Amino acid sequence: MRWHRTRRPVGILVALTAASGLLLSGCSGGNDGGSKAGDSSYGRGGGGGGGAAPLPAPDRPRGPDGRYDGERREGEQDSRDIAPAPDYLSTFALDVDTASYGYARRTLAEGRLPDPSTVRPEEFVNSFRQDYERPGGDGFTVTVDGARTEEEDWSLVRVGLATRPAEPSGERPPAALTFVIDISGSMAEPGRLDLAQESLGTMTDRLLDDDSVALVTFSDEAETVLPMTRLGGNRGEIHDAVRSLEPTDSTNLGAGVKTGYETAVEGLRRGATNRVVLVSDALANTGETDADGILERIADSRREYGITLFGVGVGSDYGDALMERLADRGDGHTVYVSDEEDARQVFSEQLPRNIELTARDAKAQVAFDPETVAEFRLVGYDNRRVADEDFRDDRVDGGEVGPGHTVTALYAVRTRPGAEGHLATATVRWLDPDSRTPHEEAGDLETDGLAGSVWRGRRGLAVTATAAYFADALRSPDRRHGALPGAPGLGELSERAGSLAERTEDEDVRELAEAIRAADRLD
Repeated sequence: MRWHRTRRPVGILVALTAASGLLLSGCSGGNDGGSKAGDSSYGRGGGGGGGAAPLPAPDRPRGPDGRYDGERREGEQDSRDIAPAPDYLSTFALDVDTASYGYARRTLAEGRLPDPSTVRPEEFVNSFRQDYERPGGDGFTVTVDGARTEEEDWSLVRVGLATRPAEPSGERPPAALTFVIDISGSMAEPGRLDLAQESLGTMTDRLLDDDSVALVTFSDEAETVLPMTRLGGNRGEIHDAVRSLEPTDSTNLGAGVKTGYETAVEGLRRGATNRVVLVSDALANTGETDADGILERIADSRREYGITLFGVGVGSDYGDALMERLADRGDGHTVYVSDEEDARQVFSEQLPRNIELTARDAKAQVAFDPETVAEFRLVGYDNRRVADEDFRDDRVDGGEVGPGHTVTALYAVRTRPGAEGHLATATVRWLDPDSRTPHEEAGDLETDGLAGSVWRGRRGLAVTATAAYFADALRSPDRRHGALPGAPGLGELSERAGSLAERTEDEDVRELAEAIRAADRLD
């Protein structure tokens, strides 16, 4: 667990940090409550325009003596060499993965608690729909809201990012999808290869005539079963190839990914979305088994051709860490499929809808105001952290996001006693998928925008808090009570989740409540 106490800036550190990384206030993109565009000590700018122009340094607050905060008098020692940099910035790459939550639900349904190492809170939080305002075009809206917890001076602050809605079927660019299917012996378990075959068959009927599909299989070796083939007039051939798959031998996942990218490059379509879709339990036991080693072998394909990776995890025994690492380094994301309903949503709804990309290398940075915030903690995103000074370095990898997505980050924030005014500014930066032009959008939160209670606040914030508290508890030493401020025990959290499910009449929230009850019974 990493907590950050905010310090008032010292000397020239303020100017250096402001010039290289401090966030600038912009138009708030959301109306989900509490999010305001107000004057702040961080200045304004960075809207959704071209983003290439230099951004002005933000204004700094003056103290009672008229000097800027931290400004030295003549003869005062320069503390740059010994004082730590101000740590009221938090920077991370966007992540739309949801596999961790799906796998936890599967594990709990089987009567087992998930391994704490597989629990990633951001993937729990991002598994639920949010009602953030959407932008009219490409890019993001930024919504910042929050509410008080039951622990004094502590609040949960939510940063919500949303892309435009997905285009109706038939109005998106064509896709060239290379499916890399694990047919190793472990995939013979019910709910693995059979589920993948059924799902691929259904998806084949849902894709557009102008889309293309290739099929690569791997066990101890990899084979291209079907080269890149247009759907129009060839659906029968594709169905036959999918039905022919049978499990055999060991799992050489590295060979499968390498052959999959080679096949994707051979069938590359300019002007289309080119993506490798890996379907596997990720239990690699032959050949290259390290994510970095696997991706290094196909690095040129990723960089030169912009081919992204979409990982679909299956199976009760699942190589979660390997699949997640592959997707992060492969400029993609992961989901987990445990049953027919999950498969239908992923292959028939999510994948066709999110074939298109609206943002590449997207990163977020949140600046907490040291005048009002004493300390904070970002919940999750442990392996997605980015150095603050790299926020505007577009050579540093971020996350890839498509239309129809929302991304949520949750912070535990302790405000200073009696604090009033500006609390935080959140900025998202991304590159246009085609031109690589950088853009930014920002939103603010004031202290008076904090609702009185996370449990009595807006639906989205209450669901976010419930999911985060659940993940935090599953990662805790006693598996019953997390360390987040205001965290209830699993028993109380189960009751609150049940009430929330009744209030929202949301099937996803009902399933969350069931998962919490299952964990409470097991522990």
